[in-house]
Amino acid sequence: MANPRTIARLESRIHERAAYCLEFEVRDPRTAFITITRVELSPDLSSGKIHYSVLGDEGERSKASHMLASAAGYIQRQVGRVLKLRRIPRLTWYYDDSLAQAARMDELIRGAIERDQEIQEHGATEPADAETSESTSADSTERDGPGPDDDPRA
Repeated sequence: MANPRTIARLESRIHERAAYCLEFEVRDPRTAFITITRVELSPDLSSGKIHYSVLGDEGERSKASHMLASAAGYIQRQVGRVLKLRRIPRLTWYYDDSLAQAARMDELIRGAIERDQEIQEHGATEPADAETSESTSADSTERDGPGPDDDPRA
């Protein structure tokens, strides 16, 4: 079991080096829209997960996944050179859909805000009309007196 600060430092170094490899060293056009979102190491430092996201549709995601599978060994070696550990963690790549979920949630929140504004606009005009119609009917009753249908004996 490693110190949590050591794990955090190693995760940061893996994140930096893997991102550098994808940006400058891997010569593949499929790396253009890949972003490493986070790195997680196991407490015994034997394995690690690299989470990534891809800008684009499902086809772009599939291409990126295949490219990362083929470049995984190279990136693992480059990360090992930087870490200077006796045993290098076995790194696996996982697609991170949290950005897509965040975009969807943002879209839902914006839609809810727009609906609330519409309700407030329509709701604010209706009670005001109801109040004015009630006040005009009360005023006419006071001025005119009881109507023909208002029989006090009934």
